[in-house]
Amino acid sequence: MKSVNYIAVEGPIGVGKTSLAKLLAEKMDAHLIMEEATENPFLADFYRNKKKYAFQTQIFFLLARYQQLAKLNTHDLFHSLIVSDYTFEKDQLFAKVNLEERELILYDKIAASLSRDVPKPDLVIFLQAATETLYQRIKQRGVPFERNIDIYYLDELNEAYNYYFFEYDLTPLLVVKTDEIDFVNNANDFNDLVEQIQKPLSGTHYYVPPGSLEL
Repeated sequence: MKSVNYIAVEGPIGVGKTSLAKLLAEKMDAHLIMEEATENPFLADFYRNKKKYAFQTQIFFLLARYQQLAKLNTHDLFHSLIVSDYTFEKDQLFAKVNLEERELILYDKIAASLSRDVPKPDLVIFLQAATETLYQRIKQRGVPFERNIDIYYLDELNEAYNYYFFEYDLTPLLVVKTDEIDFVNNANDFNDLVEQIQKPLSGTHYYVPPGSLEL
């Protein structure tokens, strides 16, 4: 991993990106940066009334993520590994799904200005799963503000992620299908995934694991 100093794990709600980021940070003795979703004061209201609270929710997330990631410019990226459970561009996916046209125009102007100060990862890991898998995982973990997520919204968001990363070329990308693996509870699944991450990567690579335990 000498040539990779900043890894970002991405994927839709419920896919396991935070769990994987934590495991990777522990395994690789890396500094962990986590999305602070629960600190957004508009999030619970958003899941109850998306139209009314979408803009406030997105702007809060955009600024919070900018404040976190812009600090990496002063971090010694060449001597310590960083693992995060999101990318800065992630917020724009949600904005395109949730915001009305006029709101999106304003949002895009702010995001474009801020993005110049945010360093890009050396590797992005995109975790994929079927919408039904995501929905079941969300129900199982029982986070209070996620109880109002409906499967139709989740499917729309999942499609937005798949479309975005199908054309992604900003950094090296590892796409991982997660429906049939359990890298949290199965050491073989996790170690096999780590081996894939440690291989020299350029462009886009697809990793479809053989599968082990059903989540």
